[in-house]
Amino acid sequence: MNDRYRLQPVALWFPIAAIGSLLFMGLGCAALVMHVTADAAKLPLDQRALFEAEPQWVVAASAFGFVAGLIGSLLLLLRREAAERALLMSLFGMLAWLGGMFATPRFRDLLTTDEIAIMLAVAALSWTIYWFARHSRERGWLR
Repeated sequence: MNDRYRLQPVALWFPIAAIGSLLFMGLGCAALVMHVTADAAKLPLDQRALFEAEPQWVVAASAFGFVAGLIGSLLLLLRREAAERALLMSLFGMLAWLGGMFATPRFRDLLTTDEIAIMLAVAALSWTIYWFARHSRERGWLR
């Protein structure tokens, strides 16, 4: 039998990682609220052009991703198996958000290298948090 999938005691670092994922998704939700409530007229010209070029469905995809991620991270902290499904939905939302950013030529052309790096880092961290939930379920840490 493969010892990898045998029930194992919960690692000491599990709550720290779960709290970290909750903080990341909470920060994403806070940034999303600030983005949605921003007044385009008060933004600098370059940011205003980026703000106005962003399609609403892309904003909705990121909202779905961050809210599902926040719920999934909370479930992960509570050690519930539903965390894996919620974080998978979050990952799908983040990938739709990332794909939408690059699929919209008017928006994509306005992105800076730093903004692209941040978007890729957010998608990578979302995948890592989903992987962590899957890993936790495989180890029997979620109920």
